[in-house]
Amino acid sequence: MLNVVVLDGQGGGLGKSIISKLRSEFFAEINIICLGTNSHAANSMLKAGGNLSYYGDDYIANYIVNNNMSCIIAPIGMLCPGGLNGEVTQKLAEVVFKKDCKKYIIPLKKHGFYIPGTANLEIKEILNEIIYDIKRCQELTS
Repeated sequence: MLNVVVLDGQGGGLGKSIISKLRSEFFAEINIICLGTNSHAANSMLKAGGNLSYYGDDYIANYIVNNNMSCIIAPIGMLCPGGLNGEVTQKLAEVVFKKDCKKYIIPLKKHGFYIPGTANLEIKEILNEIIYDIKRCQELTS
């Protein structure tokens, strides 16, 4: 079974959208771990269909370091200390960056980041591409 980690902060809206899409595509075939920078984000993602949730810097870092996961899905701000309006610490950004697994980074146009080639992409298109790649990887490992 795939272990998919979804990271988000603030209100957890992006994470909630990701988890809803994952659940509609994979049903109970995957295990979704919701990691929120705060309790509101974690609970919002859990209600969207996650299997379990953790929140807070230390819990997230410990979970990422000590558990196996197939992939991490997160907004680009999770890789930047101070990202998500200051909710991402140096420690959190570092453990996400260093984790040896596939990382799907959502290129939101915030924090002064502009990723060429993504200007006209809708979140829906990005999520569809992530789902397609997860399915492809799942088929390769089956």
